[in-house]
Amino acid sequence: MAATIITTEDLREFKMELLDDIKQLLQTNSGQSIKKWLKSPEVRDLLGISPGTLQNLRINGTLPYTKIGGVLYYDYQEILKVLEENRIHNKF
Repeated sequence: MAATIITTEDLREFKMELLDDIKQLLQTNSGQSIKKWLKSPEVRDLLGISPGTLQNLRINGTLPYTKIGGVLYYDYQEILKVLEENRIHNKF
């Protein structure tokens, strides 16, 4: 049985391909158009976080929002921007 050696460069390349695939899936959203403004439950589902975590992200200013008549709205592009700005690049 032959052994395959995986280098750190292979892992970096795989990571970038995987991130590109995830971005593409988020953009197409299973053929549905992505809304510009999301309500709190939609953001929680998108990010996989609890109501308390979402509240903390609002309070500490990490995630910008708009409040109209007691309903909180989040800009989808701002969510993506926050994710990109907080991306951690590990060095191997």
